[in-house]
Amino acid sequence: MTSTDNKEVLAEVLQRILSNKIVNIQTSLDEVTITILANHVREVSEILHNDLLLQFDTLIDLCGIDYLTYGENLSELNQLQNKRFAVIYHLLSVALNQRLRLRVIAEDDELPVVESVTDIWPVANWFEREAFDLYGIVFTDHPDLRRILTDYGFIGSPFRKDFPITGYVEMRYDADQKRVVYQPVTIEPREITPHVIREEFYGDAGFQ
Repeated sequence: MTSTDNKEVLAEVLQRILSNKIVNIQTSLDEVTITILANHVREVSEILHNDLLLQFDTLIDLCGIDYLTYGENLSELNQLQNKRFAVIYHLLSVALNQRLRLRVIAEDDELPVVESVTDIWPVANWFEREAFDLYGIVFTDHPDLRRILTDYGFIGSPFRKDFPITGYVEMRYDADQKRVVYQPVTIEPREITPHVIREEFYGDAGFQ
């Protein structure tokens, strides 16, 4: 059986077992991807982990994604239902030697919320903290949902596309107060245009 055949069989099994919980299913880049809504993440995750036909016992990676300026291509597939945030899970079944990409759509663009899967795949702990820190995605029932990469006093979510490149605040050491203080960003906005140098006859038909 070829790799393509294996993916088609996996897709059929997923469609049969998860049925109407799947918003979209596709095979691309030699990997099966299923898309579900956030309110099904717990039930679907338990099935993917425990069902003998699936056995996805290993969570390889988890990350947040912001589709704010992604373009029209994804919305044409009607996968995201015009929602902005999603969480991507990369799963591996060691026993059955098969992989799966799970896309979970957060239904509230203002406060994206997805239930934690740390009790199913404990490695999700730090991954979920990272998605919370960088994208502002809240994972309910997470045992210790704190920032993991930015400072605890940081305001905002750095990987959201609506976040200014310079940030909102900067910090410095204040000698009088003998501590680090926050203040508004003092960087002057500027546009950097590269200086392009071309040969005198560049682009002419006779130029070699």
